[in-house]
Amino acid sequence: MKNSVRVHAALFVVALIYAANYSISKDVMPRYMGPFGLVLLRIVGATLFFTVASRLAAPQDRITGRADQLRAVACGVLGIGLNQLLFFSGLNLTSPINASLIQTIAPVVTVLASAVLLGEKLTLRRVLGVAVAGLGAASIILSKGPVAAGGQDGLLGNVYILLNATAFGVYLVLVMPLMRKYHPFTVLARIFLVGACLAVPAGWEQVQAPDYASFPPGIWAAIAYMVICLTILAYLLNNWALKYASPALLGAYIYLQPALAVLIAVSLGKDHLTWDRAWQGLLIFIGVFLVSRKPRPAQLAAVPPLEPVQD
Repeated sequence: MKNSVRVHAALFVVALIYAANYSISKDVMPRYMGPFGLVLLRIVGATLFFTVASRLAAPQDRITGRADQLRAVACGVLGIGLNQLLFFSGLNLTSPINASLIQTIAPVVTVLASAVLLGEKLTLRRVLGVAVAGLGAASIILSKGPVAAGGQDGLLGNVYILLNATAFGVYLVLVMPLMRKYHPFTVLARIFLVGACLAVPAGWEQVQAPDYASFPPGIWAAIAYMVICLTILAYLLNNWALKYASPALLGAYIYLQPALAVLIAVSLGKDHLTWDRAWQGLLIFIGVFLVSRKPRPAQLAAVPPLEPVQD
């Protein structure tokens, strides 16, 4: 019971951190720093933190075996490198509310990835849920968004966010066996190191371009938030929760992100909620609800439930 409360508390904090980031990141990008530069700072900072933490907390723990090594590389590429590069590239071009709504497609991807990688059976209800959620996401992606820096509209940004959610959904399925076998710091240190191999060459030019002396205190605070809270704390809480909860539960907490993101973005004047966005988000929520529901008890003997999972 105590662990259950802690898991839900951890996942709520993660949802709040991610929701606030949709608005906070827009203060930094693209005026002060490009998206890839922010990703480099986040990943390198987290790599150093988790490497030191793993040596202190679990000095003898090592990821061993070819299968686990390859899984860790895949997690680093999908869950750290591509996930963050795609997310910040997309958020740089689209609105906070659009990004948060499209992100909710991740639980659908989790179920599909579980079907492919773990042999989870897709029921008719889940197939219907995938279709409904996909319709909602497609309507947001194809809708005309606000014009971003450089004269581009939000279409490309929406596509990047969809790819980001896809990478994160697959990552959640892949990383679960590692989190349950090794210490969380050991896993995070390895996968962030792999992610850094993608982030450093991608963001090196952008991280050198800004005039750091001109940054006001609020921008430094936003960057610190993205490195400490969004990267280190959120990944730590998320992956700790995986030791006690299923990927489906982590995916379900993505429900909270749009609601919290809307409240934060609207209250700060960074975005506004329209009726179109409301019904598009509702379609995604309905689809994710259908996908995430476990089979009825009568089905459990024949079909084991999904118990294998974030910008």
